[in-house]
Amino acid sequence: MSLLEKAKSLLRRHRIVPNRLMGQNFMVEPSVFESLDKHASLGQNDVVLDIGAGLGFLTRFLASRCQTVLAVEADSKLVEVLREQLEEFSNIEIFKGNVLRAQLPTFNKIVSIPPYQISSHLLQWLFKKHLDCAVLVLQKEFANRLVSPIGSEDYGWLTVLAHYHVGVEFFDEVPKWMFYPQPKVDSVIVRLKPKETPQFKLKDEDMFIQMVRSLFTQRNRKVRNAILPFLKGIRHTTAEEALKLAETVPFYDKRPRELAPEDFGALANALSD
Repeated sequence: MSLLEKAKSLLRRHRIVPNRLMGQNFMVEPSVFESLDKHASLGQNDVVLDIGAGLGFLTRFLASRCQTVLAVEADSKLVEVLREQLEEFSNIEIFKGNVLRAQLPTFNKIVSIPPYQISSHLLQWLFKKHLDCAVLVLQKEFANRLVSPIGSEDYGWLTVLAHYHVGVEFFDEVPKWMFYPQPKVDSVIVRLKPKETPQFKLKDEDMFIQMVRSLFTQRNRKVRNAILPFLKGIRHTTAEEALKLAETVPFYDKRPRELAPEDFGALANALSD
């Protein structure tokens, strides 16, 4: 039985209608699992996190390649399917809930086909983890935002944060026909590896992240104007103080979309003094 046939059978038997709003598009092309394994260089000592385990096809595959699989699934009906389909595996632990809030054991790699709608939040969460690597199937247009050129339409806060935290590598394309039901867009396999040494130093990383996100809400205004909401809201300065400070910050006459990631770092460090 093909994975497509098995997916349809499981969904029918458990009376599950895939919810597109929850990103329930199930991978039914097994060659993708082999690619994920190869790019993650899985070994028998690895503890791997599978986010949005769904029907358990990838989870089952991973269980034969590594020490332990931590399978996280938010949908209670799919958790029932996972427990039924994977009960024979002693090295799979199943967790119900939102991976961003779940209490999980330690893991060293992420290999996953996560729901598209959590991609931004997932990567912000992932950036703070100590990992060997994360190998993910991401929506192609979203993945391109991780490496967009400075000044391009897709260049934004996510590009800057990714540049600071991880190295990004693109591998095999994953056409939409490999899923059931098919999503509207194609995907790509992406490997993220935390940088051992950041390319620039930050005095206050949390403040840097808040500042970058704030500035890109006004990406086309001059920095002296775009930074005012951040100064007043986050720094708790008065309007008059914010105006004076905004005229003295680095790159005050440029626009956020024109700044390199290192420039944002220099700007954040200047505000930390």
